[in-house]
Amino acid sequence: MEFYDLLDHVVALLQRRSRVTYNALKLQFHLDDAQLAVLKDELLYAHPQVVDDAGRGFRWTGDPSPPQAPAPPAPSHALQPSSRANDPPHDASPTHPRPPEAERRQLTVLFCDLVDSTRLARRIFPP
Repeated sequence: MEFYDLLDHVVALLQRRSRVTYNALKLQFHLDDAQLAVLKDELLYAHPQVVDDAGRGFRWTGDPSPPQAPAPPAPSHALQPSSRANDPPHDASPTHPRPPEAERRQLTVLFCDLVDSTRLARRIFPP
């Protein structure tokens, strides 16, 4: 299973169950500590509805999803990249339209006021 497939499974699981411990995720998806750390970082950064629950697991703070069938267990090679480039993509979880996410950008604005700029502009560009 590729990383973003795993991420989608975990988000769907959180939507259904509201809370999931880190140990349960390690067991369910056969994750080691490094893989769990990457998953935590991605979930907490990219999904504002997911919060760390007292250092023990994740808690879903968004709207719950409608009940669905449980996610199938992940294979033991959960985060290994696919070795077959021509395989058709497989969708293990149902696709839900995602609401548009807010975007935060840094912006630099420059305001410059020239002394006598109006008079200068009239000389260069007469009315």
